Amino acid sequence: MDFARLWLGLLLPLVAALDFSYHHQEEMETFLKNVAQNYSSITHLHSIGKSVKGRNLWVLVVGRSPKEHRIGIPEFKYVANMHGDETVGRELLLHLIDYLITNDGKDFEITRLINSTRIHIMPSMNPDGFEAVKKPDCFYTNGRENNNFYDLNRNFPDAFEFNNESRQPETVAIMEWLKTETFVLSANLHGGALVASYPFDNGVSATGTLHSRSLTPDDDVFQYLANAYASKNVNMKKGDQCKNKMNFPNGITNGYSWYPLKGGMQDYNYIWAQCFEITLELSCCKYPREEKLPFFWDSNKASLIEYIKQVHLGIKGQVFDQKGNPLPNVIVEVQDRKHICPYKTNKFGEYYLLLLPGSYTLNVTVPGQEPHLTKVIIPKKTQDFSALKKDIVFPLRGQLDSTLVSNPSCPMIPLYSILPSHSTATKPSLFLLLVTLFHILFK
Repeated sequence: MDFARLWLGLLLPLVAALDFSYHHQEEMETFLKNVAQNYSSITHLHSIGKSVKGRNLWVLVVGRSPKEHRIGIPEFKYVANMHGDETVGRELLLHLIDYLITNDGKDFEITRLINSTRIHIMPSMNPDGFEAVKKPDCFYTNGRENNNFYDLNRNFPDAFEFNNESRQPETVAIMEWLKTETFVLSANLHGGALVASYPFDNGVSATGTLHSRSLTPDDDVFQYLANAYASKNVNMKKGDQCKNKMNFPNGITNGYSWYPLKGGMQDYNYIWAQCFEITLELSCCKYPREEKLPFFWDSNKASLIEYIKQVHLGIKGQVFDQKGNPLPNVIVEVQDRKHICPYKTNKFGEYYLLLLPGSYTLNVTVPGQEPHLTKVIIPKKTQDFSALKKDIVFPLRGQLDSTLVSNPSCPMIPLYSILPSHSTATKPSLFLLLVTLFHILFK
């Protein structure tokens, strides 16, 4: 620990203590701007776009170099209030910001986390919906949708079936934001249940829908990630705390097993943005009384921090040519878990793969070249706040054709539609249909 930094942290200016109440747009903006001004060395505030009614979609970045990408420093994000009437996540993220900035330089763990990670926090993806709620309700209000009456968590491109919903400005802003950063891990925060849900939310027979589930090639990692959050939340891990709702063993569920969902954000992040994302349902009541907010913060504080740490799972590094030049848009994937949109290096030649401890073979592929295989062993205990670092020199044969390593985006079509039995695989069983009818409003 840098003790000079510790003393500096003790002397940093303080933002006025954040109270446990619901903060509307103006109050939230004031808080975020004060944080950015008073903690400018570790925070950066910017808007990624505007809502239908012109409200800013604010993102606060927390990290030792908050304004710029740093090689080897993974990008993490939290997004809340996609449904405007699901309010707990919005307030938890404001308190998380407050907790991070006020403990930098004081708490060793938080300081190391800020040193080694860029944490992007969007407290409200649907500010219009939040402001539209005039009479809070535990189950449903018209604030759920955006100002055009679209459910934003049904508004993204879907890899399994066509999603013809008109793309909303909030959705477009998220999609464009994902192109600007190399996000590795993410979570979106909801209310109406108490569970950590992991991809896929939609599916076909090839992903397991005939068995009432839809699993990614990284299912082991996703189950681990969901457990990492739920295990630190005493009530969530019980799995049965919401009356008249489903029971979730250990507080986690596969999204499709809960009920099928088309156009969800977590599937989009995983498939098109190379970002592992789970959905956190944090309260049985969508819009609880504000005197309950301290309870939700106490229940989720450890989980929120623990989940951020998981961005340092697995392996990371850069891919270079023999002259030491970083190679962008090179496919780097584990040999037996290929993604339908291949995971590629960014413009700095960086790759990040979230993996559990074990032995793997990396397949590094450049168009027009022979694949390069390299074996790696991820130990059970790696260095704190750092994935295993493995740089790769690609043995180019002949001159590399720059046009072959351009960055064509993965097409925004139902990529899994070419797989067999698509038309029948997305039809839920009778059990899942009944579950859908009871629970469609709570995700």
